[in-house]
Amino acid sequence: MGNRLAALVRIGEIREAQAMLAPVLGQRTPFRLLTILGEAVGDNPPPLVDKFLDLIAPEKTEGGWVVLAGALARQRQDDPGRAFARCRDFIVTADVWYATDIFGERVPGPALVADFAPSLELLSPWRQDADRWVRRTVGVSVHFWAKRSLGAARLTDRARALLVFLEPMFGEGDLDAVKGLGWGLKTLGRHYPGLLTDWLIRQLVRGRRPRRALLLRKALTFLAEEQRTGIRAAGAP
Repeated sequence: MGNRLAALVRIGEIREAQAMLAPVLGQRTPFRLLTILGEAVGDNPPPLVDKFLDLIAPEKTEGGWVVLAGALARQRQDDPGRAFARCRDFIVTADVWYATDIFGERVPGPALVADFAPSLELLSPWRQDADRWVRRTVGVSVHFWAKRSLGAARLTDRARALLVFLEPMFGEGDLDAVKGLGWGLKTLGRHYPGLLTDWLIRQLVRGRRPRRALLLRKALTFLAEEQRTGIRAAGAP
């Protein structure tokens, strides 16, 4: 089906492609398969892919966001900047937490794994974005990277760089964005507990306090009691 869908997009039969996909989006379809469909479509020239994605997005179906994210994941390999920009726009259009997480785990998250420094630069303005869901995606992307890292010692410098990257967001006040940020910190703490502990203590010693207690609660999830004690001694509530 992915090949047939991609072929319709390739010849400009965008409405026909939409009609073919509609029954799939109308039922429970595994995300893995929807991602494959999106990747197949994403192999086409960007202007044609855009027309297809712009037909699917207004439907705002959960499965549709997975297809869109799969297509952007494929396009990211050729033009990361463009894929990031389109990803951001779709996150804003979706305006819901699960779409945010779908995109974060398929576009910027894998981008950090595959091409760390350039992807971090592309993600940088998202930290101050006006849209809370875009800011949430930063935390989701960090979570994805940390999950894939498995705590490898050779990636310690990158884990440290991600914590430095997140410092401007330590005072994030929006609950939806904080949930994503806390998710990222929690997973970093699972795989790099010493780094996260030192980072949290450093923020608190500097007099910085999170605006949402949830941020610290999530960050402490996988830390040992000794590490938690040190963080509380530094001023954690």
